Amino acid sequence: MSFALTRFILHLGFSCEKPSNRRSYGFLLLNPKRSPFCSAAIPPAQKTGEGLLVVVGGGAAGVYGAIRAKTVAPHLDVLVIEKGKLLSKVKISGGGRCNVTNGHYTENLILAEHYPRGHRELRGSFFSTHGPTDTMTWFSEHGVKLKTEDDGRVFPISDSSSSIIDCLLSEAKQKGVLIQTGKVVTSASRDVGGNFLLKAEKRTTNYMENLKADYLLIASGSSRQGYVLATQLGHSIVDPVPSLFTFKIEDSRLAELSGVTFLKVRVKLKLENVQTNIPQLVQVGPMLVTHWGLSGPAILRLSAWGARHLFSSDYKGDLLVDFIPDIKMEEVKSILMKQKHQFTKQKLLNACPLEFGIVKRFWTYILDREGVDANILWASISNNSLIGIASLLKQCMFRVMGKGQFKDEFVTAGGVPLSEISLSTMESKIQPHLFFAGEVLNVDGVTGGFNFQNAWSGGYIAGTSIGELALMKKEADFGAKVEQGKTPS
Repeated sequence: MSFALTRFILHLGFSCEKPSNRRSYGFLLLNPKRSPFCSAAIPPAQKTGEGLLVVVGGGAAGVYGAIRAKTVAPHLDVLVIEKGKLLSKVKISGGGRCNVTNGHYTENLILAEHYPRGHRELRGSFFSTHGPTDTMTWFSEHGVKLKTEDDGRVFPISDSSSSIIDCLLSEAKQKGVLIQTGKVVTSASRDVGGNFLLKAEKRTTNYMENLKADYLLIASGSSRQGYVLATQLGHSIVDPVPSLFTFKIEDSRLAELSGVTFLKVRVKLKLENVQTNIPQLVQVGPMLVTHWGLSGPAILRLSAWGARHLFSSDYKGDLLVDFIPDIKMEEVKSILMKQKHQFTKQKLLNACPLEFGIVKRFWTYILDREGVDANILWASISNNSLIGIASLLKQCMFRVMGKGQFKDEFVTAGGVPLSEISLSTMESKIQPHLFFAGEVLNVDGVTGGFNFQNAWSGGYIAGTSIGELALMKKEADFGAKVEQGKTPS
Protein backbone atom coordinates (compact mmCIF):
# COMPACT_ATOMS: atom_id res chain seq x y z
CA MET A 1 0.00 0.00 0.00
CA SER A 2 1.23 3.53 -0.73
CA PHE A 3 2.69 5.48 2.16
CA ALA A 4 0.06 8.19 1.78
CA LEU A 5 -2.90 5.84 2.10
CA THR A 6 -1.22 3.82 4.87
CA ARG A 7 -0.71 6.95 6.93
CA PHE A 8 -4.24 8.08 6.16
CA ILE A 9 -5.82 4.81 7.31
CA LEU A 10 -3.68 4.36 10.41
CA HIS A 11 -3.72 7.89 11.81
CA LEU A 12 -7.11 9.31 10.97
CA GLY A 13 -10.06 8.98 13.29
CA PHE A 14 -13.11 7.66 11.50
CA SER A 15 -16.13 5.61 12.32
CA CYS A 16 -17.15 2.30 10.85
CA GLU A 17 -20.43 0.54 10.42
CA LYS A 18 -20.72 -3.17 10.96
CA PRO A 19 -21.78 -5.16 7.92
CA SER A 20 -24.69 -6.61 9.84
CA ASN A 21 -26.32 -3.19 10.16
CA ARG A 22 -26.73 -2.54 6.46
CA ARG A 23 -26.00 -4.05 3.09
CA SER A 24 -22.26 -4.50 2.76
CA TYR A 25 -20.47 -4.07 -0.53
CA GLY A 26 -17.22 -5.42 0.84
CA PHE A 27 -15.27 -2.15 0.68
CA LEU A 28 -14.66 0.64 3.15
CA LEU A 29 -17.82 2.67 3.72
CA LEU A 30 -17.48 5.26 6.45
CA ASN A 31 -20.38 6.51 8.52
CA PRO A 32 -19.72 9.69 10.54
CA LYS A 33 -22.62 9.05 12.92
CA ARG A 34 -20.81 6.30 14.84
CA SER A 35 -18.04 6.46 17.42
CA PRO A 36 -14.98 8.19 15.92
CA PHE A 37 -12.27 5.65 16.72
CA CYS A 38 -12.40 2.07 15.58
CA SER A 39 -10.35 -0.22 13.40
CA ALA A 40 -11.12 -1.15 9.82
CA ALA A 41 -9.79 -4.05 7.83
CA ILE A 42 -8.01 -3.12 4.63
CA PRO A 43 -9.18 -5.23 1.67
CA PRO A 44 -6.42 -7.53 0.40
CA ALA A 45 -6.56 -5.94 -3.03
CA GLN A 46 -5.29 -2.69 -1.53
CA LYS A 47 -2.17 -4.04 0.16
CA THR A 48 0.16 -3.92 -2.82
CA GLY A 49 -0.85 -0.46 -4.02
CA GLU A 50 1.59 2.18 -5.23
CA GLY A 51 0.28 5.73 -5.47
CA LEU A 52 -3.10 7.17 -4.50
CA LEU A 53 -5.98 8.56 -6.56
CA VAL A 54 -8.58 10.55 -4.64
CA VAL A 55 -11.93 10.97 -6.37
CA VAL A 56 -14.07 13.82 -5.04
CA GLY A 57 -17.68 12.81 -5.66
CA GLY A 58 -19.47 9.47 -5.49
CA GLY A 59 -21.82 10.04 -8.41
CA ALA A 60 -21.90 8.43 -11.83
CA ALA A 61 -18.73 10.07 -13.16
CA GLY A 62 -16.75 9.58 -9.95
CA VAL A 63 -17.58 5.93 -9.34
CA TYR A 64 -17.26 5.00 -13.04
CA GLY A 65 -13.91 6.80 -13.21
CA ALA A 66 -12.67 5.12 -10.03
CA ILE A 67 -13.57 1.69 -11.37
CA ARG A 68 -11.85 2.39 -14.67
CA ALA A 69 -8.65 3.67 -13.03
CA LYS A 70 -8.49 0.59 -10.82
CA THR A 71 -9.14 -1.65 -13.83
CA VAL A 72 -6.26 -0.14 -15.81
CA ALA A 73 -3.89 0.05 -12.83
CA PRO A 74 -4.81 -2.59 -10.21
CA HIS A 75 -1.84 -1.57 -8.05
CA LEU A 76 -3.19 1.99 -7.66
CA ASP A 77 -4.99 2.88 -4.45
CA VAL A 78 -8.31 4.54 -5.32
CA LEU A 79 -10.34 6.42 -2.71
CA VAL A 80 -13.76 7.97 -3.43
CA ILE A 81 -14.98 10.65 -1.02
CA GLU A 82 -18.68 11.54 -1.17
CA LYS A 83 -20.31 14.13 1.07
CA GLY A 84 -23.83 12.68 0.79
CA LYS A 85 -25.30 9.45 -0.53
CA LEU A 86 -23.55 7.41 -3.19
CA LEU A 87 -25.00 7.65 -6.70
CA SER A 88 -27.95 9.72 -5.45
CA LYS A 89 -28.79 11.16 -8.87
CA VAL A 90 -28.62 7.71 -10.43
CA LYS A 91 -31.19 6.58 -7.90
CA ILE A 92 -33.82 9.22 -8.68
CA SER A 93 -33.24 9.77 -12.40
CA GLY A 94 -35.88 8.70 -14.88
CA GLY A 95 -38.49 8.50 -12.16
CA GLY A 96 -36.37 5.93 -10.30
CA ARG A 97 -35.69 3.87 -13.43
CA CYS A 98 -32.34 5.52 -14.37
CA ASN A 99 -32.11 6.72 -17.95
CA VAL A 100 -28.62 5.28 -18.54
CA THR A 101 -27.97 6.83 -21.97
CA ASN A 102 -29.61 7.40 -25.35
CA GLY A 103 -29.38 4.64 -27.92
CA HIS A 104 -30.61 6.56 -30.96
CA TYR A 105 -27.70 8.99 -31.23
CA THR A 106 -24.37 7.23 -31.51
CA GLU A 107 -22.70 9.30 -34.23
CA ASN A 108 -20.45 11.96 -32.67
CA LEU A 109 -21.63 15.05 -34.54
CA ILE A 110 -25.30 14.28 -33.98
CA LEU A 111 -24.78 13.23 -30.37
CA ALA A 112 -22.86 16.42 -29.55
CA GLU A 113 -25.80 18.56 -30.72
CA HIS A 114 -27.73 17.42 -27.64
CA TYR A 115 -25.43 19.40 -25.33
CA PRO A 116 -26.28 23.12 -25.04
CA ARG A 117 -22.95 23.65 -23.28
CA GLY A 118 -20.37 21.49 -25.04
CA HIS A 119 -21.95 20.88 -28.45
CA ARG A 120 -18.90 22.28 -30.24
CA GLU A 121 -16.17 20.76 -28.08
CA LEU A 122 -17.71 17.28 -27.84
CA ARG A 123 -17.62 16.72 -31.59
CA GLY A 124 -14.05 15.38 -31.34
CA SER A 125 -12.65 12.31 -29.61
CA PHE A 126 -14.78 12.48 -26.46
CA PHE A 127 -17.60 10.12 -27.47
CA SER A 128 -15.34 8.17 -29.84
CA THR A 129 -13.39 7.00 -26.81
CA HIS A 130 -16.44 5.92 -24.86
CA GLY A 131 -19.87 6.62 -26.32
CA PRO A 132 -23.42 5.33 -25.80
CA THR A 133 -22.71 1.96 -27.43
CA ASP A 134 -19.68 1.48 -25.16
CA THR A 135 -21.76 2.38 -22.11
CA MET A 136 -24.49 -0.11 -23.00
CA THR A 137 -21.88 -2.80 -23.67
CA TRP A 138 -20.17 -2.14 -20.33
CA PHE A 139 -23.35 -2.51 -18.29
CA SER A 140 -24.49 -5.53 -20.31
CA GLU A 141 -21.15 -7.25 -19.75
CA HIS A 142 -21.46 -6.54 -16.04
CA GLY A 143 -24.83 -8.21 -15.71
CA VAL A 144 -27.33 -5.40 -16.34
CA LYS A 145 -29.76 -6.12 -19.16
CA LEU A 146 -30.88 -2.95 -20.92
CA LYS A 147 -33.75 -1.91 -23.19
CA THR A 148 -34.08 0.98 -25.61
CA GLU A 149 -37.46 2.70 -25.71
CA ASP A 150 -39.04 4.29 -28.77
CA ASP A 151 -37.60 7.74 -28.03
CA GLY A 152 -34.08 6.34 -27.64
CA ARG A 153 -33.88 6.40 -23.86
CA VAL A 154 -32.07 3.38 -22.45
CA PHE A 155 -33.20 1.83 -19.15
CA PRO A 156 -32.40 -1.37 -17.28
CA ILE A 157 -34.96 -4.04 -18.09
CA SER A 158 -35.76 -4.14 -14.37
CA ASP A 159 -37.02 -0.52 -14.63
CA SER A 160 -35.14 0.09 -11.38
CA SER A 161 -32.13 2.33 -10.83
CA SER A 162 -30.97 -0.10 -8.13
CA SER A 163 -29.81 -2.40 -10.95
CA ILE A 164 -27.33 0.27 -12.06
CA ILE A 165 -26.31 1.20 -8.52
CA ASP A 166 -25.77 -2.40 -7.44
CA CYS A 167 -23.73 -3.07 -10.57
CA LEU A 168 -21.41 -0.11 -10.00
CA LEU A 169 -20.93 -0.77 -6.30
CA SER A 170 -20.35 -4.46 -6.88
CA GLU A 171 -17.68 -3.69 -9.45
CA ALA A 172 -16.09 -1.12 -7.13
CA LYS A 173 -15.96 -3.78 -4.41
CA GLN A 174 -14.44 -6.35 -6.72
CA LYS A 175 -11.77 -3.94 -7.96
CA GLY A 176 -10.91 -2.83 -4.42
CA VAL A 177 -12.05 0.80 -4.59
CA LEU A 178 -12.25 2.45 -1.16
CA ILE A 179 -15.27 4.66 -0.53
CA GLN A 180 -15.96 7.17 2.24
CA THR A 181 -19.25 9.00 2.71
CA GLY A 182 -20.29 11.86 4.95
CA LYS A 183 -17.17 13.92 4.25
CA VAL A 184 -16.49 17.12 2.35
CA VAL A 185 -13.11 17.87 0.79
CA THR A 186 -12.76 21.53 1.74
CA SER A 187 -9.36 22.47 0.33
CA ALA A 188 -6.77 21.36 -2.18
CA SER A 189 -3.22 22.53 -2.86
CA ARG A 190 0.10 21.18 -4.20
CA ASP A 191 3.30 20.55 -2.25
CA VAL A 192 6.82 21.04 -3.60
CA GLY A 193 6.85 17.45 -4.78
CA GLY A 194 3.72 17.91 -6.86
CA ASN A 195 1.43 15.89 -4.58
CA PHE A 196 -2.09 17.07 -3.82
CA LEU A 197 -2.65 18.10 -0.21
CA LEU A 198 -6.31 17.69 0.66
CA LYS A 199 -8.36 18.49 3.73
CA ALA A 200 -11.56 16.56 4.35
CA GLU A 201 -14.10 17.51 6.99
CA LYS A 202 -16.78 15.27 8.46
CA ARG A 203 -20.19 16.78 7.96
CA THR A 204 -21.33 16.06 11.51
CA THR A 205 -18.22 17.20 13.39
CA ASN A 206 -15.45 19.76 13.21
CA TYR A 207 -12.86 17.02 12.74
CA MET A 208 -10.48 17.74 9.86
CA GLU A 209 -8.38 15.14 8.07
CA ASN A 210 -5.30 15.63 5.91
CA LEU A 211 -4.57 13.50 2.88
CA LYS A 212 -1.77 13.42 0.31
CA ALA A 213 -2.65 12.13 -3.17
CA ASP A 214 -0.74 11.52 -6.38
CA TYR A 215 -3.79 12.06 -8.59
CA LEU A 216 -7.01 13.98 -8.08
CA LEU A 217 -10.28 13.51 -9.96
CA ILE A 218 -12.96 16.10 -9.23
CA ALA A 219 -16.35 14.67 -10.16
CA SER A 220 -18.55 16.48 -7.67
CA GLY A 221 -21.42 17.38 -9.97
CA SER A 222 -22.95 20.81 -9.48
CA SER A 223 -21.87 20.94 -5.84
CA ARG A 224 -20.11 24.12 -4.72
CA GLN A 225 -17.43 21.85 -3.26
CA GLY A 226 -16.02 21.08 -6.70
CA TYR A 227 -16.02 24.69 -7.82
CA VAL A 228 -14.11 25.73 -4.69
CA LEU A 229 -11.47 23.04 -5.19
CA ALA A 230 -11.10 23.93 -8.87
CA THR A 231 -10.52 27.61 -8.13
CA GLN A 232 -8.04 26.75 -5.36
CA LEU A 233 -6.04 24.87 -7.99
CA GLY A 234 -6.07 27.75 -10.45
CA HIS A 235 -9.17 27.12 -12.57
CA SER A 236 -11.90 29.59 -13.42
CA ILE A 237 -15.61 28.87 -13.12
CA VAL A 238 -18.43 29.76 -15.48
CA ASP A 239 -21.17 30.90 -13.11
CA PRO A 240 -23.62 27.99 -12.65
CA VAL A 241 -27.31 28.48 -13.43
CA PRO A 242 -30.16 25.92 -13.47
CA SER A 243 -30.91 23.90 -16.60
CA LEU A 244 -33.69 21.41 -17.41
CA PHE A 245 -36.68 22.93 -15.66
CA THR A 246 -40.38 23.45 -16.29
CA PHE A 247 -42.15 26.75 -16.99
CA LYS A 248 -44.52 28.54 -14.67
CA ILE A 249 -47.27 30.01 -16.84
CA GLU A 250 -49.47 33.03 -16.18
CA ASP A 251 -52.82 31.41 -17.00
CA SER A 252 -55.15 30.30 -14.19
CA ARG A 253 -57.23 28.21 -16.63
CA LEU A 254 -54.29 25.88 -17.31
CA ALA A 255 -54.67 24.32 -13.85
CA GLU A 256 -57.86 22.63 -15.08
CA LEU A 257 -55.79 20.88 -17.77
CA SER A 258 -53.23 19.41 -15.34
CA GLY A 259 -52.20 15.99 -16.60
CA VAL A 260 -53.11 16.59 -20.24
CA THR A 261 -50.33 15.45 -22.58
CA PHE A 262 -49.50 16.27 -26.19
CA LEU A 263 -47.44 13.76 -28.15
CA LYS A 264 -46.01 16.42 -30.44
CA VAL A 265 -45.96 20.19 -30.20
CA ARG A 266 -43.69 22.91 -31.54
CA VAL A 267 -42.61 25.44 -28.92
CA LYS A 268 -40.76 28.71 -29.50
CA LEU A 269 -39.34 30.88 -26.75
CA LYS A 270 -39.19 34.65 -27.17
CA LEU A 271 -37.13 36.64 -24.66
CA GLU A 272 -36.73 40.42 -24.49
CA ASN A 273 -32.96 40.25 -23.91
CA VAL A 274 -32.34 37.95 -26.89
CA GLN A 275 -32.28 39.95 -30.10
CA THR A 276 -30.63 37.38 -32.36
CA ASN A 277 -32.37 34.34 -33.77
CA ILE A 278 -31.25 31.22 -31.88
CA PRO A 279 -32.43 28.07 -33.70
CA GLN A 280 -32.36 25.98 -30.50
CA LEU A 281 -35.00 28.20 -28.89
CA VAL A 282 -37.47 26.29 -31.04
CA GLN A 283 -38.12 22.68 -30.04
CA VAL A 284 -40.47 19.92 -31.17
CA GLY A 285 -41.62 17.02 -28.99
CA PRO A 286 -44.03 15.87 -26.26
CA MET A 287 -45.44 18.36 -23.77
CA LEU A 288 -47.29 18.00 -20.47
CA VAL A 289 -49.60 20.43 -18.70
CA THR A 290 -49.01 20.64 -14.94
CA HIS A 291 -50.92 22.42 -12.21
CA TRP A 292 -48.39 25.28 -12.38
CA GLY A 293 -47.61 25.42 -16.09
CA LEU A 294 -45.90 23.40 -18.81
CA SER A 295 -43.43 20.52 -18.74
CA GLY A 296 -42.37 17.51 -20.82
CA PRO A 297 -39.39 16.85 -23.12
CA ALA A 298 -40.03 19.78 -25.49
CA ILE A 299 -40.15 22.27 -22.62
CA LEU A 300 -37.16 20.75 -20.82
CA ARG A 301 -35.03 20.90 -23.97
CA LEU A 302 -36.10 24.49 -24.48
CA SER A 303 -35.13 25.35 -20.90
CA ALA A 304 -31.70 23.77 -21.39
CA TRP A 305 -30.88 25.69 -24.56
CA GLY A 306 -32.29 28.89 -23.11
CA ALA A 307 -30.89 28.39 -19.59
CA ARG A 308 -28.57 31.40 -19.54
CA HIS A 309 -30.93 33.66 -21.48
CA LEU A 310 -33.79 32.72 -19.15
CA PHE A 311 -31.62 33.39 -16.11
CA SER A 312 -30.71 36.88 -17.33
CA SER A 313 -34.40 37.47 -18.18
CA ASP A 314 -35.46 36.54 -14.63
CA TYR A 315 -37.26 33.55 -16.18
CA LYS A 316 -39.81 35.71 -17.93
CA GLY A 317 -40.73 35.62 -21.61
CA ASP A 318 -43.30 34.55 -24.16
CA LEU A 319 -43.88 30.98 -25.30
CA LEU A 320 -45.54 30.25 -28.64
CA VAL A 321 -47.03 26.76 -28.91
CA ASP A 322 -48.16 25.01 -32.07
CA PHE A 323 -50.36 22.17 -30.83
CA ILE A 324 -50.74 20.55 -34.26
CA PRO A 325 -47.38 21.15 -35.99
CA ASP A 326 -48.01 18.56 -38.70
CA ILE A 327 -51.09 20.41 -40.01
CA LYS A 328 -50.62 23.72 -41.83
CA MET A 329 -52.70 26.77 -40.92
CA GLU A 330 -54.79 26.76 -44.11
CA GLU A 331 -55.58 23.10 -43.61
CA VAL A 332 -56.64 23.77 -40.02
CA LYS A 333 -59.07 26.43 -41.22
CA SER A 334 -60.39 24.05 -43.88
CA ILE A 335 -60.98 21.31 -41.29
CA LEU A 336 -62.90 23.71 -39.04
CA MET A 337 -65.08 24.91 -41.92
CA LYS A 338 -65.79 21.32 -42.90
CA GLN A 339 -66.74 20.54 -39.29
CA LYS A 340 -69.13 23.48 -39.28
CA HIS A 341 -70.94 22.22 -42.36
CA GLN A 342 -71.06 18.54 -41.37
CA PHE A 343 -72.05 18.88 -37.70
CA THR A 344 -74.43 21.81 -37.85
CA LYS A 345 -76.77 20.47 -35.15
CA GLN A 346 -74.08 19.36 -32.68
CA LYS A 347 -72.62 21.47 -29.91
CA LEU A 348 -69.03 22.66 -30.31
CA LEU A 349 -68.18 20.99 -26.99
CA ASN A 350 -69.21 17.54 -28.21
CA ALA A 351 -67.73 17.60 -31.71
CA CYS A 352 -64.05 18.44 -31.78
CA PRO A 353 -62.44 17.66 -35.16
CA LEU A 354 -60.76 14.24 -34.87
CA GLU A 355 -57.96 15.36 -37.18
CA PHE A 356 -56.53 17.52 -34.40
CA GLY A 357 -56.04 14.60 -32.00
CA ILE A 358 -56.73 16.70 -28.91
CA VAL A 359 -58.71 15.78 -25.81
CA LYS A 360 -62.06 17.29 -24.88
CA ARG A 361 -60.68 19.19 -21.88
CA PHE A 362 -58.17 21.02 -24.07
CA TRP A 363 -60.74 21.69 -26.79
CA THR A 364 -62.94 23.32 -24.13
CA TYR A 365 -59.96 25.42 -23.01
CA ILE A 366 -59.38 26.66 -26.58
CA LEU A 367 -63.04 27.57 -27.00
CA ASP A 368 -63.07 29.40 -23.66
CA ARG A 369 -59.86 31.26 -24.44
CA GLU A 370 -61.29 32.40 -27.78
CA GLY A 371 -64.44 33.57 -25.97
CA VAL A 372 -66.73 31.09 -27.72
CA ASP A 373 -69.62 29.46 -25.88
CA ALA A 374 -68.87 25.72 -25.97
CA ASN A 375 -72.62 24.92 -25.87
CA ILE A 376 -73.58 26.64 -29.10
CA LEU A 377 -74.17 24.62 -32.24
CA TRP A 378 -71.57 24.38 -34.97
CA ALA A 379 -74.06 26.08 -37.31
CA SER A 380 -73.97 29.19 -35.10
CA ILE A 381 -70.22 29.81 -34.91
CA SER A 382 -68.89 32.70 -36.96
CA ASN A 383 -66.10 32.38 -39.47
CA ASN A 384 -64.06 34.91 -37.50
CA SER A 385 -64.30 32.67 -34.44
CA LEU A 386 -63.10 29.72 -36.50
CA ILE A 387 -60.09 31.74 -37.63
CA GLY A 388 -59.39 32.65 -33.98
CA ILE A 389 -59.58 28.99 -32.93
CA ALA A 390 -57.20 28.04 -35.74
CA SER A 391 -54.75 30.71 -34.60
CA LEU A 392 -54.83 29.44 -31.03
CA LEU A 393 -54.17 25.88 -32.15
CA LYS A 394 -51.22 26.98 -34.29
CA GLN A 395 -49.82 29.99 -32.40
CA CYS A 396 -51.02 29.91 -28.82
CA MET A 397 -49.06 32.36 -26.68
CA PHE A 398 -48.34 31.79 -22.99
CA ARG A 399 -46.58 34.17 -20.63
CA VAL A 400 -43.68 32.50 -18.82
CA MET A 401 -43.39 33.89 -15.28
CA GLY A 402 -40.72 31.67 -13.78
CA LYS A 403 -39.28 28.19 -13.59
CA GLY A 404 -41.24 25.42 -11.96
CA GLN A 405 -40.04 23.01 -9.30
CA PHE A 406 -39.60 19.97 -11.50
CA LYS A 407 -38.52 16.95 -9.43
CA ASP A 408 -35.67 16.02 -11.77
CA GLU A 409 -34.21 19.53 -11.85
CA PHE A 410 -30.64 18.74 -10.91
CA VAL A 411 -28.72 19.69 -14.02
CA THR A 412 -26.58 22.81 -14.00
CA ALA A 413 -25.22 24.96 -16.81
CA GLY A 414 -21.79 26.24 -15.83
CA GLY A 415 -18.65 24.99 -14.12
CA VAL A 416 -15.02 24.52 -15.15
CA PRO A 417 -14.57 25.76 -18.77
CA LEU A 418 -13.81 23.03 -21.28
CA SER A 419 -11.02 25.22 -22.65
CA GLU A 420 -9.09 24.58 -19.42
CA ILE A 421 -8.97 20.79 -19.79
CA SER A 422 -7.92 18.31 -22.45
CA LEU A 423 -10.98 16.34 -23.54
CA SER A 424 -8.79 13.49 -24.82
CA THR A 425 -7.56 12.79 -21.26
CA MET A 426 -9.85 14.94 -19.02
CA GLU A 427 -6.65 16.31 -17.47
CA SER A 428 -6.30 19.93 -16.43
CA LYS A 429 -4.21 22.15 -18.68
CA ILE A 430 -3.28 24.12 -15.57
CA GLN A 431 -2.37 21.41 -13.05
CA PRO A 432 -0.78 18.07 -14.05
CA HIS A 433 -2.43 14.96 -12.57
CA LEU A 434 -5.65 16.94 -11.90
CA PHE A 435 -8.69 15.58 -13.73
CA PHE A 436 -12.36 16.50 -14.07
CA ALA A 437 -15.44 14.56 -15.17
CA GLY A 438 -19.19 15.06 -15.19
CA GLU A 439 -21.29 18.06 -14.36
CA VAL A 440 -18.53 19.96 -12.54
CA LEU A 441 -17.50 20.92 -16.07
CA ASN A 442 -19.36 23.46 -18.18
CA VAL A 443 -21.23 20.68 -19.98
CA ASP A 444 -24.93 19.87 -19.79
CA GLY A 445 -27.23 17.88 -22.01
CA VAL A 446 -30.91 17.91 -22.78
CA THR A 447 -33.23 15.34 -21.28
CA GLY A 448 -33.06 11.79 -22.61
CA GLY A 449 -29.96 10.17 -21.09
CA PHE A 450 -27.40 12.65 -22.39
CA ASN A 451 -26.23 13.97 -19.04
CA PHE A 452 -25.43 10.50 -17.78
CA GLN A 453 -23.57 9.77 -21.00
CA ASN A 454 -21.39 12.80 -20.32
CA ALA A 455 -20.66 11.33 -16.89
CA TRP A 456 -19.84 7.84 -18.19
CA SER A 457 -17.64 9.17 -21.01
CA GLY A 458 -15.77 11.67 -18.87
CA GLY A 459 -15.29 9.23 -16.01
CA TYR A 460 -14.04 6.51 -18.34
CA ILE A 461 -11.55 8.79 -20.12
CA ALA A 462 -10.25 10.27 -16.84
CA GLY A 463 -9.96 6.84 -15.22
CA THR A 464 -8.10 5.47 -18.23
CA SER A 465 -5.69 8.41 -18.27
CA ILE A 466 -4.99 8.17 -14.55
CA GLY A 467 -4.51 4.41 -14.71
CA GLU A 468 -2.05 4.73 -17.60
CA LEU A 469 -0.07 7.41 -15.74
CA ALA A 470 0.07 5.14 -12.68
CA LEU A 471 1.33 2.25 -14.84
CA MET A 472 4.03 4.40 -16.38
CA LYS A 473 5.13 5.56 -12.95
CA LYS A 474 5.31 1.97 -11.74
CA GLU A 475 7.39 0.97 -14.74
CA ALA A 476 9.69 3.97 -14.21
CA ASP A 477 10.13 3.10 -10.53
CA PHE A 478 10.86 -0.50 -11.48
CA GLY A 479 13.51 0.62 -13.98
CA ALA A 480 15.10 2.94 -11.43
CA LYS A 481 15.41 0.13 -8.91
CA VAL A 482 16.97 -2.14 -11.53
CA GLU A 483 19.53 0.53 -12.38
CA GLN A 484 20.34 0.90 -8.70
CA GLY A 485 20.94 -2.80 -8.45
CA LYS A 486 17.97 -3.35 -6.21
CA THR A 487 15.60 -6.26 -6.57
CA PRO A 488 12.09 -4.89 -7.04
CA SER A 489 9.45 -6.46 -4.85
